[in-house]
Amino acid sequence: MEFLLYLSIIPALGLAAQWLAWRTNLPSILLLLLFGVALGQFVKPDSYFAELTGGGLQAGPEILFPIVSLSVAVIMFEGGLSLKLSELREAGGAALRLCTIGALITWAGATIGAFYCLNFSWQVSSLLGAILVVTGPTVIGPILRQVRPSKRVSATLKWEGIVIDPIGAILAVLVFEQALLHAGEATFGSAMVMLAKTTAIGTLLGVAGGWMLTSAFKRFWVPDQLQGVGALSVGLLLFAISNTMAHESGLITVTVLGLWLTNQHGFEIAHIIEFKENLRTLLIGCLFIVLGSRVDLADVAAIGWPGLAFLLILILLVRPLAVFISLIGSKLTYAEQAFVAGLAPRGIVAAAVSSVFALELERKLEGFALPGADQLATVTFLVIVGTVTVYGLSAAPLASWLGLADSKSNGVLIVGADAWVREFALQLQKSKIPVVLVDTNYNKVTQAKVAGLTAVCANILNEHAREELPLAGIGSFMAMTPNDEVNTLAVKECQHIFGRSGAYQLSFTKQNSKSRRGMTKNLMGRELFNEGTTFSSIKGQVEIGSTFRSTTLSEEFSYADFLKRHQGGATLMCAIDEDKHVIFKTVGDDLHPQAGQTIIALVSSTPIPDDHASQA
Repeated sequence: MEFLLYLSIIPALGLAAQWLAWRTNLPSILLLLLFGVALGQFVKPDSYFAELTGGGLQAGPEILFPIVSLSVAVIMFEGGLSLKLSELREAGGAALRLCTIGALITWAGATIGAFYCLNFSWQVSSLLGAILVVTGPTVIGPILRQVRPSKRVSATLKWEGIVIDPIGAILAVLVFEQALLHAGEATFGSAMVMLAKTTAIGTLLGVAGGWMLTSAFKRFWVPDQLQGVGALSVGLLLFAISNTMAHESGLITVTVLGLWLTNQHGFEIAHIIEFKENLRTLLIGCLFIVLGSRVDLADVAAIGWPGLAFLLILILLVRPLAVFISLIGSKLTYAEQAFVAGLAPRGIVAAAVSSVFALELERKLEGFALPGADQLATVTFLVIVGTVTVYGLSAAPLASWLGLADSKSNGVLIVGADAWVREFALQLQKSKIPVVLVDTNYNKVTQAKVAGLTAVCANILNEHAREELPLAGIGSFMAMTPNDEVNTLAVKECQHIFGRSGAYQLSFTKQNSKSRRGMTKNLMGRELFNEGTTFSSIKGQVEIGSTFRSTTLSEEFSYADFLKRHQGGATLMCAIDEDKHVIFKTVGDDLHPQAGQTIIALVSSTPIPDDHASQA
């Protein structure tokens, strides 16, 4: 296979795996690894890099792993950009305990498990235990977006997943340096000095880089189009400098850099975050494909039942012990602790770090002289696949069983709480669709609550207000205020939560849609209902007697019968299928309701009585 073709196949496979994961609701990391293993049956990346350099197979990893390290740095930088200090009010104590007490328990438990189940030496078992301390944003983030548990649990797991990665990597370095390379000379004092040095260098460089970038951006010394690339370039440079000064301290540097940037007041970084998110998605796909293709299935099979026993110990014993012991007396309820105990998938940092140390063991310890050294990366791969599979498939049912999240994300967040919006929301709620209304008008919100709706008095354009919204079970968004500008901005601010496919808004008024001084439609979300169905047009119909009605269709009473009954005096709003999934009518996308679905329509006259129609 030509090298150019190989390089183009990797991102294509990464995209295909992530798209398939989106369509099937399977863990994307699992599919990426499986695609990578499949590619590895035909070609190994090490052989390509070795061929390019003219060296032996040893030269392949020497070139590959620096590229992997830089890619991991980008992923960790993006993870740091998602850490809000405001979340620490609820999640800070629990996350700190998980990253300290919990990490030590995980390290000890994984070390003991590797020694007795896999017959590794104590040194290699300790190194594997340190590597498996990490979880990571590449695996935690997608699961949390899919499950959407309570805010406190989500914040706790997100902070743990990002902060624990540099901690685990540094712990692995300490074990490697002190227990493997300098076992006879290692002392507790030397380990603490190395830890302090690594932490100090990583933190100081991260803070310095963050201060420099924010100062330059706030003074407009860097144009907008260069800010994303500039932040990335500075992050990668500082990562390399930090790692040169202290091994693996670069992960601390980029995490602190992202944390500094995202928590600056009066400083907009949405364009930087968007750039990093797209790059992260590409890199995650490529990294897992490449690292997965390096795995030999024969080596995985050779581990056999001891490997499965080790995996079960990690999932059923080590993680629950680490969580329940470290969170004694914390703010998290028992149900929340149980969910945290049931979610600890390993990701790209574990894969990358294990591969790097496997190479270091081969190079510095004379051909894997210690028992288990030759299986370090293979066991890590097995743990990644196993934990991603188990936690990815069990997270949603577990959260639902514990009452921390709805089993389905079929609910609707509606911006606006005017009278007709409330009536429409009540019809959704009667059909068992969760609804949350948001409005800045206290009286409208109060009336919504009196009517039995969940309503919040807040400004949807305020980032902190959005973070406080009860979004468990909410999967789509409707902007239905009288103001086109507010609707459009609300869609823009919420698209990252619900995606472009799940963000809807009412049609522009004639002035905004036709006038040269109006807004362009490319700024809109998906346009609701029919062409020209504006807030005012619906309000006007309601004021002259039109009402929202729900009708369940059947084989005997079809949608055609419904239209015939109302003789054109009905505007279809949405259909709700038997699984309680809402399908909204949108401009340019015809909706054809079927038997068994419930439709909600704005009807202008009282329907003719019909025994076959079910009216709500």
